[in-house]
Amino acid sequence: QVQLVESGGGLVQAGGSLRLSCAASGRDWRINVMGWYRQAPGKQRELVATLTSDGTQHYGDSVKGRFTISRDNAKNTVYLQMNNLKPEDTAVYYCNARPTVATMDFASWGQGTQVTVST
Repeated sequence: QVQLVESGGGLVQAGGSLRLSCAASGRDWRINVMGWYRQAPGKQRELVATLTSDGTQHYGDSVKGRFTISRDNAKNTVYLQMNNLKPEDTAVYYCNARPTVATMDFASWGQGTQVTVST
């Protein structure tokens, strides 16, 4: 089982930036995909960004061009740089790690970090 710990959330004004970090421990050879999902109050959890071990990135439509996912393999850490934040980006952001993109089988989740964007 992989343990994931997120950090970097907080309160920011619209137009500002934040960087989230997710450190993985208990290295598991099955981790091919790391990514971020978010859940706003009253809404379903949605994709923010994923990054596979071959470098393929995938973003949710609402964050394309504003968010960037990256990974430091030496530190087992994935990052989410969020620029030009909007109030609708307010949510709890969850780190995710799993073997494949296609399924959530064997996925691990972090505890979540709150991001709040004020007007």
